[in-house]
Amino acid sequence: MPRPLRVAIVGAGPAGIYAADALLKSAVAVEPGVSIDLFERMPAPFGLIRYGVAPDHPRIKGIITALHQVLDKPQIRLFGNVDYPGDINLDDLRAFYDAVIFSTGATADRHLDIPGIGLDGSYGAADFVSWYDGHPDVPRTWPLEAEKVAVLGVGNVALDVARILAKTAEELLPTEIPPNVHEGLKANKALEVHVFGRRGPAQAKFSPLELRELDHSPNIEVIVDPEDIDYDDGSIATRRGNKQADMVAKTLENWAIRDVGERRHKLFLHFFESPTEILGEDGKVVGLRTERTELDGTGNVKGTGEFKDWDLGAVYRAVGYLSDKLPKLPWDVESGTVPDKAGRVIEETGEHLTSTYVTGWIRRGPVGLIGHTKGDANETVASLLDDHGNGRLQTPASPEPESVDAFLTERNVRFTTWEGWYRLDAAEKALGEPQGRERVKLVEREDMLGASGA
Repeated sequence: MPRPLRVAIVGAGPAGIYAADALLKSAVAVEPGVSIDLFERMPAPFGLIRYGVAPDHPRIKGIITALHQVLDKPQIRLFGNVDYPGDINLDDLRAFYDAVIFSTGATADRHLDIPGIGLDGSYGAADFVSWYDGHPDVPRTWPLEAEKVAVLGVGNVALDVARILAKTAEELLPTEIPPNVHEGLKANKALEVHVFGRRGPAQAKFSPLELRELDHSPNIEVIVDPEDIDYDDGSIATRRGNKQADMVAKTLENWAIRDVGERRHKLFLHFFESPTEILGEDGKVVGLRTERTELDGTGNVKGTGEFKDWDLGAVYRAVGYLSDKLPKLPWDVESGTVPDKAGRVIEETGEHLTSTYVTGWIRRGPVGLIGHTKGDANETVASLLDDHGNGRLQTPASPEPESVDAFLTERNVRFTTWEGWYRLDAAEKALGEPQGRERVKLVEREDMLGASGA
């Protein structure tokens, strides 16, 4: 009797879970069946949703409900707190599985090459997001001394960072933020947050809903300069062809023409301001220099030679995420991705690296919303199943599921399981219950492992 197809997925965020779901919905899942193991370096699953989405976005965290249903399937096992390649590497995985899918995402900040980027008070958005989301591998405190703060970038991460900096700690207390984050935010001195984009309103990468949410806080006054509302032929074409871009532009227009209100915290959205230098004194951030830009007719911009210095005490760059290089896989340094064709990992020779696949941000870069990785996963899984059907997959030496448990136990790896997630989930909800909160997130890795019963 033929055994089930054995597949390892490295990374248990949305991309990896969507890949598992696509495998479960395939004909192969019926006969001879599939057996899927998800490996995750964190003790808990869900990746970006747990450690990348702002805590005041429960709507997006609701995606976890759908992902839960996938991980509940008996054909899937979770191995949490397992590091690739520290605890298990590609050669190890090939001994146990017919195929390996990498879906490790992107967690580091893309570099911004301007003078002053290394000053004290210049931060990457990814590090700040990890702090307020209770990531166990970052410091427990965050310096929030500046009264005036800049955020560079006009995407949803920039909005999240700006919103968290502008809200009060009490406003965020009903969310799942852990006690150390609440204490840190109580000490936040920011009264002005300035978001800078080098292009215009039509080119902003905000989601319409996320943008409008900025204005829902009773403590945040969102301010847009009417002079920043400008469109050229390229911008008009973008608005006509992209409903979301048009909705964003309309929201910004409405904010630009209204009177400034009395809410205590001011959040300014600036367009046509290109950061050229972070200004410092005694090694600390004291300001930001920008060059005014103008549209060139195509929707792109050019510099005007007109510079402005902004009095600011901290700068957060939200100019994109970058994936970590994966050992034993080819790497495109420019894009920070693994080269592929339809999800198949492609070596420098142009040949497919046998039985090895990628999906999600490690494949195409950190672009798009969480749901966009579904189509990505479907394409990757289709390639894997095509290779399986045509006999192109390698044959593992030890395909028995128990071989993996034995291997990790022999290596003294304290791994968590899907059953362990239910225990951790219950522990976090129990912490929140006395305060009338849905949950309070555990931060320390040891606490997470203990609650999971690792």
